[in-house]
Amino acid sequence: MNILAEELNKTLSDSVAYGFLSAVGRRMYFPKGIVAQSDEAKEKAKKYNATVGLATRNGEPFYLRDIYSLFKEGSLKPAQIFSYAPGGGDKTLRSLWKDSMIEKNPSLKGKRFSLPLVTGGLTHAISMVAELFVSEGDDIVCPDLFWDNYDLIFTDLIGANARLFPFYGENGGFNIEGMKAALLSCKGEYARIILNFPNNPTGYTPSKDEAKAIVDAVVSVAETGKKIMVISDDAYFGLFFEDDTEKESLFAYFADAHENIFAVKGDAATKEEMVWGFRVGFLTYASKGFTDAHIDALTKKTLGMIRCSVSNCDRPGQSLIVSAMQDGEHYREDKAIIFSEMKKRYEIVHKAVEKHKNDDILTPYSFNSGYFMAFDTHGRSAEELRTYLLDKYQVGVINIMGKTLRLAYCSVEPEGLEELVDTVYKAAGELWN
Repeated sequence: MNILAEELNKTLSDSVAYGFLSAVGRRMYFPKGIVAQSDEAKEKAKKYNATVGLATRNGEPFYLRDIYSLFKEGSLKPAQIFSYAPGGGDKTLRSLWKDSMIEKNPSLKGKRFSLPLVTGGLTHAISMVAELFVSEGDDIVCPDLFWDNYDLIFTDLIGANARLFPFYGENGGFNIEGMKAALLSCKGEYARIILNFPNNPTGYTPSKDEAKAIVDAVVSVAETGKKIMVISDDAYFGLFFEDDTEKESLFAYFADAHENIFAVKGDAATKEEMVWGFRVGFLTYASKGFTDAHIDALTKKTLGMIRCSVSNCDRPGQSLIVSAMQDGEHYREDKAIIFSEMKKRYEIVHKAVEKHKNDDILTPYSFNSGYFMAFDTHGRSAEELRTYLLDKYQVGVINIMGKTLRLAYCSVEPEGLEELVDTVYKAAGELWN
């Protein structure tokens, strides 16, 4: 094992994070190689800097005019578009994102958590977490309605065991008792759970009371001596449409909830800044017992993972986001307009579904946020309904694990949403009545 990895492991050895490290996680470190030496040279090599494999002229990278001309003149310098980004991301963007996290999650104010690291989208963030902190055969707790990429990452890539519990409880809200039982059933001293709110595929976020109960339940398990890693997948954060819905990430509460809880937050500019193709995500760590040294060690291990996977993340995307967040003339206005549009679509779908409340062939899951709503097909084939809708009505929807049909109302114009819902019920009736 590299001596740098050994040093990081020693630093983490008295933290809750240490026991979660996989074999890969224990071996990982950020090398004092080309990247680190190049960073040092930026500070000291005033005469000649022959470190980076980046072709420059007069201190700026070479570029193709046909590409640079596509950017608004004077908006970004060549280095902000064509240069490599730092391995952990643009430092200004990282600071801006941390500030915005506190603004959106007031409970984080005054708490110790890492400076967010920039990742190649949220999938990259979750994948790195899996490789660093989950080993083959480990249990990963998850509600049974989840984004299908979790299977690919945790089960197929890592070889972990998915320990599922029913997403909804008897009262139609989040199944807190089922979650707690699943955590307690995890073998050994360590348990891992991933929670995604607003949820994909259901479009559900816990109420404020439910969120408190979720945190209390996890803390009660931690108090038994079990150490718990809580991964908050906040892909659709901010898209909360009801007054009583919890508006903060659960990460804000888990960040200092208990010494036995290791909190991880994956989020992204993808939906929050409406830049789906930029592939700019973030990864943040916290725990009640963390010191600055613990956070630094986790950061360096994650930097090593970034270095050996994508090396560094999209530079123009980061520069454009920084520009919008710092100087955007319409930044907050446009975000408010888009939120209002998504809420409008949500309300249309809610009314459309309500029309069919006496039709029990499909049952809509409770939804209050995000981009989606979904139907329980009551054991009938969601794939059969999906293909029937596509072939007969030219309507595209998603089959989730054969038993759930998901509608993404975010991608349908408002005037078509009622017809979309009506068509789904009509098709289901034609198939199964």
